[in-house]
This record gives sequence, C-alpha cells and structure tokens, in this order.
Amino acid sequence: RSPAGMLLVAAGILLAVAAGGRGSPTGDQESPPGSRFVCTSLPLDAAGAGCPLPPVPMQGGALPPEEELKATVLQLRETVLQQKETIGSQREAIRELTGKLSRCEGTDGKSAAGAWKNEVGKGKDTMGDLPRDPAQVIDQLSRTMQTLKDRLESLEHQLRANVSYAALPSDLREMLQRRLGDLERQLLSKVAELEDEKSLLHNETSAHRQKTETALNALLERVSELEKGNSAFKSPDEFKVSLPLRTNYLYGKVKKTLPELYAFTVCLWLRSSASPGIGTPFSYAVPGQANEIVLIEWGNNPIELLINDKVAQLPLFISDGKWHHICITWTTRDGMWEAFQDGEKLGTGENLAPWHPIKPGGVLILGQEQDTVGGRFDATQAFVGEMSQFNIWDRVLKAEDIMNIANCSINMPGNIIPWVDNNVDVFGGATKWPVETCEERLLDL
Repeated sequence: RSPAGMLLVAAGILLAVAAGGRGSPTGDQESPPGSRFVCTSLPLDAAGAGCPLPPVPMQGGALPPEEELKATVLQLRETVLQQKETIGSQREAIRELTGKLSRCEGTDGKSAAGAWKNEVGKGKDTMGDLPRDPAQVIDQLSRTMQTLKDRLESLEHQLRANVSYAALPSDLREMLQRRLGDLERQLLSKVAELEDEKSLLHNETSAHRQKTETALNALLERVSELEKGNSAFKSPDEFKVSLPLRTNYLYGKVKKTLPELYAFTVCLWLRSSASPGIGTPFSYAVPGQANEIVLIEWGNNPIELLINDKVAQLPLFISDGKWHHICITWTTRDGMWEAFQDGEKLGTGENLAPWHPIKPGGVLILGQEQDTVGGRFDATQAFVGEMSQFNIWDRVLKAEDIMNIANCSINMPGNIIPWVDNNVDVFGGATKWPVETCEERLLDL
C-alpha cells in the first residue's frame, strides 16, 4: 500500500481504541467508572467502514490531499493524548481500589475482621466477652491458693505463740510482772525528778527576772531625775550640748527629721579649740546617701560643706576656743551657697549640687559624721567642743536677719528644726548644760 493508505489504517485503529475508551460497544451511553475496556484488532479492509474519519473543517476551500491528511493526523494525535490522560486517571483509581481490597483480604482468604478478632483474642480480656486462656486461669488460681495457704500458716504460728505464752509457769509470769512494775516505778521517779528541776529552774528564773526589773526601774528613775534636772533651764532653748572627747560614741541626735528641701539655712553657735580641725558639727544622712548635708573640718583641710557628696570649701575660721555664730545658706537653683561668721558674710559660691533637692526622712546627728544612716562614726572626724542654738529653716534667710540673730537683736527659732530641749537626745557621755546668755557669748568674741 501507499504511505497515505497506511496512515489511514493507523488512524482507524486509534479511533477504534478511543471509541472503546469513551463508551460502550454500542456508543449510545457512557460506561460507568468501574467498567472494563476491551480492545479488538480490526482488519485492514475495515478501516474505512468501521472507523470513519472525522470531518476536517475546510478553510479557504478544498485543501490538497497531503495537507488534509496532516490535519487529520494532528487531530487524531490530540484525541489520543486526551484518552491517555483519562486512562491514566482511571488506572490510579484502580490501583487505590486494588490496595484497599488487598488490605481487606488475607492470604488465606479470611476477612480482616476475622484477623482482628484473632488478634484481640490473644490479648487481655478486658471486656469479659472473649474467652481466657485455660492455662492462664489455672496458673492464677494456683497462685491465689498458695497465698491463702501462706496466710493460714502465719495465723497458725501466731496462735501457737499466744498459746505458749498462756502456758508459761505462774512464777515466770510473776517475775515478768515484777520487772514491769519496777520499770514503771523508775519511770515515775524520773518524771518526778524532772518536774522538781523544772520547778527550781522556774523559781530561779523568776528571781532573776525580779532582780532585772528592779535594776531597770532604778535606772528609769535615775533617767527621769536627770531629765527633770535638765528641764530646769530658764527657757527650753537655753542649753548647750557638750562633746568633750574625740571618740566615736559621744554624739547628740535630733529627734525630728527634714522634709524635702529646695533651699535651707542652718545657723548655730559653737566653740572649739580642737586641732587638727574641729571635726563634724553636724551631719544629715538618708538611705543611699550618707553625705546628704555635712559640715566638717577634718585634719588640716579647711571647713567644708557637703551636699549630696559634692564639696564646697568655706572661708570660716572657728577653732580658736571662742564662741562663734555660724550660718550657711543654700538653694538648689544653680547650687548657690553663702557662708556667714558672726553675722558677716565671708564667702559665696555656686554649682554645689545644683538642682538636687534635699531628700526627706533622714537622720540628723550632732558631733559625728555618718558613714551609714545613724551610725558607723569615725573618731577622727568627731566634733570636740560645745554647741547651741542649732536651727534650720526651709528658705534662704536675708543677710540682715542673720546679722540680727548673731548680735542677739532677735530670737528666731528654725521653722523646720528648732533648738528645744525635748528635741535633742545625747548619747555616750555627751551632756546638756545651761548655756551662757547671748550677750555673754558676744563678749567672748
């Protein structure tokens, strides 16, 4: 045959396969997904009769035979590719169903349900609906019987022991009872001894407590007498605190504390001839800052004012053994400070802890420098001498007010810390004494 004839035969075969994949042998309805596919070979003469070629649309009139044949072959190739995709998807479905079927069926033809039941039958009968293994049941019953037998033997052994005790001779039983009675009497005697010791200890403790209370009452009476004697000052502010020794245990303590301050003025009368340096007339410490406010002359250094641990040196000279009136002012604005001695301004400066407010709630100590709040004093920094009229205001006093206080023209107690007897306690041998009058102090200058 010619090449064109062979192509026509091949096209017929492909059409027959495609028709078999798309429908039933009759071609009037689609086959269900699970239908089988039958391929039948066709004789060469039936190619034209059984598999008519699909009509090819004519474009621009009749085509030459070769072009028409090429168009038909291309169309058939597309049809075959589509059928291959359909057959491939059906093969996947067949594989999945075959896998499921193989899992449901065993090698010996038994169902999976039966196999599962056999597997369950081998395990523990938790529901009571499957029969137990007879060998297991017999073994369990044997163990139970052995346990009961052991318990019976134990009970018999205990019973024999009790019977043997009851059958003891009477003299042996009496001996045992006597031993028990002796032990009981010894125990009671020991308890009685312990009770006696407890009573003696209680009496001794009571006597000791009585002596202690008597001594404390005597001390309290003595303190009360001393307080009454110190209260005999002509006026509550006419007293001085004397710190005669350079130690770390003589000091005075101001009972009141400071509020938050943005400015202050501190004034006091003091007299000291100690060298080198008079020590620390006063210090104010707060939690976290032991040097919140400190006035100190230590060693050969000039007298210094510390605020929040910042230092300014003051041009004051007060270690000549005479009474001097000292005033110091400070404001947080630009950290400006002033120093007055005997009513006269001797120095001023700024940038001393600027914009730092004085913290409240601290401890104010007279005569000692604090390394912690209220303690850890250093004897080399202690004040030696006398002081009086320690007052603090929450503002900067005017120069004329300071002059009037220094020359005894006015008596102006501090509005934050006033100098009064019941606001100052003394410790470690520091004492309170009547102070010279203001005029007598002026004559001492």
